[in-house]
Amino acid sequence: MQFRQQALSKLQSPEELDLPVRLARPRGLITLAVTLAAMAAGALWAVAGQVTSTVSAPGILTYGQGSYVLQSPVAGQVTAVLAQEGQRVATGAPLVTVRLAHGGTDQVRALAAGRVTSLTATIGAVVTTGADVATVERAAHADDPLLAMVYVQASGGASVAPGQHVDLSLPSVPEQQYGVLHGTVKAVGRGAQTRRQIAAFLGDPSLAEQFSRDGQPVAVLVGLDTARGTKSGYAWSTPAGPPFALASMTPADGSVTVARRHPASWLLP
Repeated sequence: MQFRQQALSKLQSPEELDLPVRLARPRGLITLAVTLAAMAAGALWAVAGQVTSTVSAPGILTYGQGSYVLQSPVAGQVTAVLAQEGQRVATGAPLVTVRLAHGGTDQVRALAAGRVTSLTATIGAVVTTGADVATVERAAHADDPLLAMVYVQASGGASVAPGQHVDLSLPSVPEQQYGVLHGTVKAVGRGAQTRRQIAAFLGDPSLAEQFSRDGQPVAVLVGLDTARGTKSGYAWSTPAGPPFALASMTPADGSVTVARRHPASWLLP
């Protein structure tokens, strides 16, 4: 009778439709929900997100006209040095007085207005015709804006174009505290520059050797973004930037943003 009763019960509900069915455990539902959310976030990032490509290169803050090495047109002994490093001089301003062999004197004068970045001549030194006397950075006015000259290796120079964004980190400015300097590519050199060309523009053979150490680079002129609320007058990644003005001939490391792409575009032919 017992087995017969079980058989009758089975016939009354053969599919057990009146019993609840457990599709998944609660832990499995949570895992499924997290997986779907991650997939949705990944799809959104692939469509709306951006991946940037950058080219890094060393550079220096300077003025767009570059520098020149002033050489003595006469031979003799230096009797007076009339300028100091960092001093601004006008065109034709005397920098050094030289006593000539016959007893007279002559003066070595600045060829163009600018700032004296280095003085080679010292009082009592004997100079020959064509000897280096000083290096002058061309700048017609004291308020001329600073620029950055970045020397990109030729392999990466083809991807750099005017209008691209540039971040400049200065070794003399703590990046964690004051951030990086913002700029924009203004011009790109047509070809790679030799060490002599770099030295002629910067007026410093040692810098030319440094920038061409890995081969002949392409010169990229970067304009610094201006900002009224900073002490330096230029825009930084922090609101205020450093609490001091920037000086020319300050080394800088540039990072040029050459491309911004949506990750989804990689999947397209």
